[in-house]
Amino acid sequence: MSRVLVTGGAGTIGAAVVRRLLSDPRFEVRVSDQREAPDWMREGCEVHRGDLRDQDEAAKAIAGCSHVIHLAAIVGGIGNFHKLPYTLTDMNSSLYNSVIGAALRSDDLERFTYVSSSMVFEEATEFPTTEEHVWSVPVPRSAYGFSKLAGEVWVRAAHDEHGLPYTICRPFNAYGPGEMPEDEPGIAHMVPDVIKKVLALPDGAPLPIFGKGDQTRTLTHVDDIADGVVTATGHDAGLNEDFNVSASDERTIANICEVIWEQCGRTDELRYDHQPTFQVDVQRRWPSVEKAKRLLGWESRIPLETGIADTVRWLRQHVPTA
Repeated sequence: MSRVLVTGGAGTIGAAVVRRLLSDPRFEVRVSDQREAPDWMREGCEVHRGDLRDQDEAAKAIAGCSHVIHLAAIVGGIGNFHKLPYTLTDMNSSLYNSVIGAALRSDDLERFTYVSSSMVFEEATEFPTTEEHVWSVPVPRSAYGFSKLAGEVWVRAAHDEHGLPYTICRPFNAYGPGEMPEDEPGIAHMVPDVIKKVLALPDGAPLPIFGKGDQTRTLTHVDDIADGVVTATGHDAGLNEDFNVSASDERTIANICEVIWEQCGRTDELRYDHQPTFQVDVQRRWPSVEKAKRLLGWESRIPLETGIADTVRWLRQHVPTA
């Protein structure tokens, strides 16, 4: 049986990864997060609470683990990237230094999975965007995109110099139950923000969105992302490889809003209040998912409409105004 450390395991994607691991009898799970783990996680996992930027804490978290899935990072929506550029760069790079360093000192490690981001392809010019495009795409303008790309460089450098056995997974536009909306638009991801707005919007009022709504995204349910990450981590063909972990259904922001509008039960006409967007607002995001299908036999399964309905139900139970 393999013991897997999930850093950032109390987060939205982290919790989905933990649930997926717990469903597989091959894995024991240890979670490391500074946040309080929910009851179900404490009952089913070993829990480490500590600041992983501290190398001693990182060593304690990794001790005895054969696999690490590194998710701990500052994340969030487009507003978060612009509001906290130094903080997230400092936090994420400190985590790379400490956690990857502890992994290199471990005698038990068989695989280190780094969960990167589609934001490394912020300036993509190839569509659908293949994994190989990472070598030619311009450097991300946002601090977040740069910090996630830096993590990929860190992992590959550790492999090249010290033989770190790695897998890189790049989730695209995660959504699903577990992420709460924030009071300030753009701090959380798009889907919970828009659902909250739609559920609270008076009849006939326009829905505020950033920009024209013609930007595209490929939304991927967190359960699909978790399945892809765990599959890549445990698969021989995932060793020292990188994968886009994503659905393949490219939609415009306006179309995604239409799906949310319908799944929230709105029957009045959907109109938009187009608000100024941020300096970095990716115009198109559409990954190639052929590599994961070819090497891992993996592909996403949850259709957008089903996933949005699932998320609406969850938020109605957890957001008072919903």
